[in-house]
Amino acid sequence: MSDNTSHPSVIVVGAGFSGLVAARELESAGVDVRVYEARDRIGGRAWTDRRLGGHDLEMGATWVHWMQPFVWTEITRYGQEIYPSPDIDQAYWWSEGVVHQGTEHDLDEALSELQERIFDGSRDFFPYPHDPLAILDDPNTDPELIDRFRRADEGSVLDCLRTGEFTQEQIDLADSYWSAGYQGSTATASPLMAKHWASLSDHRSSLMDEQTLRFKLTKGMRGLYESIAADVRGPIALSTPVARIEHTADGVEVTLHDGSVQRADAVIVTAPIGSLSNIEFEPPLAGDQQEVIADGTNSVGFKIWIKVAGHQSVIAGAPGQHAISLLRSEKFLDEEDATILVGFGSDHSRIVLDDVASAQAAVDVWQAGLTVLECGGHDWVADPWSGQTWATLRSGQFFGGWSRFHTADTRLRFAGADFAKGWNGVVVDGAIESGIVTARKLIGEFAGSR
Repeated sequence: MSDNTSHPSVIVVGAGFSGLVAARELESAGVDVRVYEARDRIGGRAWTDRRLGGHDLEMGATWVHWMQPFVWTEITRYGQEIYPSPDIDQAYWWSEGVVHQGTEHDLDEALSELQERIFDGSRDFFPYPHDPLAILDDPNTDPELIDRFRRADEGSVLDCLRTGEFTQEQIDLADSYWSAGYQGSTATASPLMAKHWASLSDHRSSLMDEQTLRFKLTKGMRGLYESIAADVRGPIALSTPVARIEHTADGVEVTLHDGSVQRADAVIVTAPIGSLSNIEFEPPLAGDQQEVIADGTNSVGFKIWIKVAGHQSVIAGAPGQHAISLLRSEKFLDEEDATILVGFGSDHSRIVLDDVASAQAAVDVWQAGLTVLECGGHDWVADPWSGQTWATLRSGQFFGGWSRFHTADTRLRFAGADFAKGWNGVVVDGAIESGIVTARKLIGEFAGSR
């Protein structure tokens, strides 16, 4: 079905990190590539934008680390540099109407005991963190371990703390952390996702925090995704949503929203799970895939940037019933006598991202004397081209979610952070991994069919 008979051709749906890397990888093997992006920009859920008085801020993905192998390779390839988020002086955490105070170290120490319990089993379940289902495929795995592994995807991430051993303050502290981390209710969050994150961080909460909340790119995510895009030779069509994909074992026909039809030997769809309902597939996707799309992920939260008056070196947590679950200082503006903080919450409907009064009410929970000057962000859940923030897992979805999109009988493939085996859903590393792996598999198929 290809329009080009001399080289295999692939259509890539989406110009985020996964789509751009897949396109570059395919082109390196002589494949003709066309990229179609629904938005008017590249980057996907990584978007460096100028906000709050002209400051470059990340609306989506933010932090990177040298122990994330795929993104670090790209950082090295394009000569990007990193810098740390600031150290924090004052910590606040809310429980049962009381605001507790201490240092960031106090907060870390209080969390470490809880995380150790939440991470229990991670070493047994994930001996190979970038192959998270490996023990299921190993015929030598103890059946009892497999049974424990499968049962660990049931219930919620905080069930292990509700045994009578931990106080409500401790449970609320863990709820604060994981409401932000799962970007949704901890009551519906799969316990296995937290354990998998632990395995990717040497089973240490301190390293997990360092990988997911510490280091940022000096030129922002924009500096990286624009560098990758510059190495893509084929066309990247912006503001060009895909409406329909007809897929067979031999090729694909992709119908754009303007009605035009593009043919190719394969298509890689990098749209998030939350936006796949925008595309009609023929034949329809498998029933288990449709179930995941209908259920959605656990990611119904938000990220907000808040500028407050004065030099405020703070980190604060509150359980998921509050608008903001995790808040921390990210940029000190000495010339403005102000501070920019980043916040995360579990429900995007609980806050108006660009409304000062809404943000002020949210930060007043901690009684820390913070005066909001400006605020902003992007509502990824309401955005039709994402329908979610990052892809965190509901209970039951570690086995019944992302992995359902890894097999194919046709030339339709899925890639993106939502489908990664390593840092699934949460950081750019997973998006790059998935883009490379999916592209290489197609390259191998094309080579085998010659």
